[in-house]
Amino acid sequence: MVKRLVLLRHAKSSWATPGMADHDRPLNKRGRTSAKAIGNWLKTLEIVPDVILCSDAVRTVETHARLGIEGELRLRRDLYLAEADAILEIMQQAEGACAMIIGHNPGIGEFARRIVANPPPHGRFEDFPTAATLIVDMPADDWKAGHFGTSRVVNFITPGELTGPEKD
Repeated sequence: MVKRLVLLRHAKSSWATPGMADHDRPLNKRGRTSAKAIGNWLKTLEIVPDVILCSDAVRTVETHARLGIEGELRLRRDLYLAEADAILEIMQQAEGACAMIIGHNPGIGEFARRIVANPPPHGRFEDFPTAATLIVDMPADDWKAGHFGTSRVVNFITPGELTGPEKD
């Protein structure tokens, strides 16, 4: 049995409002475009998560909304700026055959690097830029059995590959 996991770093956020709390920052124009492009890409791959575990920060919630994909959304305060080990514990609570986690760097990028047995041959995998998306298959019957270093990369993409380079 295999569990499918989709990891997504939130799309590009805005720094336009001085003094705004980090948790409250929305997406900027580029981020809105990127999130929609990633959502369309996931739809072409027929990726439909059973559950979406999403940080409760404004930028992650907005990223999810702009993806336009189905799945039960569960906002998680503990995913806000979570480290890789915490993300693993959260993933182990997932349900269904396919789960998505929407989070923040550096934690989501470190989690992505640690969850795979072999990294994809992609120049941007190591820095896991905004809206980077990793799809892996985990050899497990139950999410609780998922561990670092065991997953096989199915696909990895950055929004620039879908939309081309943009300016904020």
